[in-house]
Amino acid sequence: MKASDIMTTTLVTVTPDTSVADVAAILLENRISGVPVVDPAGRPVGIVSEGDLVRRAEAGTGHERSWWLKLLMGREGLAAEFVKEHARRVADVMTRELVTATPDTPVAEIASLLERHRIKRVPIVKDGRLVGIVSRANLLHALATLRRQTPANPVTDAELRTAITARLESEPWLSPNLVNVTVTDGVVDAWGVVDSLAEKQALRVAIEETPGVQAVNDNLVIRPVVAGV
Repeated sequence: MKASDIMTTTLVTVTPDTSVADVAAILLENRISGVPVVDPAGRPVGIVSEGDLVRRAEAGTGHERSWWLKLLMGREGLAAEFVKEHARRVADVMTRELVTATPDTPVAEIASLLERHRIKRVPIVKDGRLVGIVSRANLLHALATLRRQTPANPVTDAELRTAITARLESEPWLSPNLVNVTVTDGVVDAWGVVDSLAEKQALRVAIEETPGVQAVNDNLVIRPVVAGV
């Protein structure tokens, strides 16, 4: 699955000259937490989010710094903070360091970008122009859609058991010779011995995500820890 499969293409955008007050209204009206900033050619130049608007002088939420912290921040830091809290235009408060992707970027890579950069949305760019946006919500929508999907070609119990066995044999955290699975009408019974609760849980998850599995009965036993061994 790629970004183009899940991205939002009906975009709400603002320009660098949009007022901060207007951005706040746009976020509320559209029930979104952030909006891309584009130039006249549709190229993304930044993003402005709720986080950029939290500390505002007119709302009485500006920083109250102690004298020693002001000293540590220095004049440049204090000046930058003043701009963030008092500026009237989006250009002065937006985040300029954009993390972007293309329509062909795999969804897994999008998820990694969101996690690694601790952001909530990734603008999707093609030929320099903004064509979509993928947010955390889009990833949840994709997950919900996959949950409703059924395999195009239903597998037999024997094929399912073969697929599960191959999957378990490939996992480095499991001793597959101590585990056995049986399959009846897509319902998998897992039997055997594992070394920990984490391994027990991981084995169940690995089985559950195998296409065609309807349910898993966990009959696994955790090997007791013997003192001194």
